[in-house]
Amino acid sequence: MDRTALKGLLPHREPMLLLDEAELEQGLAKASYTVRGDEWFLEGHFPGQPVTPGVILCEMLAQSACVLLAGRSAGKIPYFTGLDKVRFRRPLRPGETLDISCQLTKEKHP
Repeated sequence: MDRTALKGLLPHREPMLLLDEAELEQGLAKASYTVRGDEWFLEGHFPGQPVTPGVILCEMLAQSACVLLAGRSAGKIPYFTGLDKVRFRRPLRPGETLDISCQLTKEKHP
């Protein structure tokens, strides 16, 4: 699904809609985002050598997880409440595409 379809699924809107496309196949959400270079989060991070902030990478992952949970959370907004042991392997720079895959590995029922 493209950005228009994602708006029907996610509560996020510009400038916080941080996925270009996504799909859900057999319990696996796949999404991607290409950094254009003119994004608000690159302003001042860092002048002359822009790099996507880690917190924005985490938000991209969270939005991908929303795609994964879309059928399970009808009428509810899923909130991302925490991350453990996060590591960033390398910087994401303008012109590069981040490909994200996520799947449900554990579920808690209240």
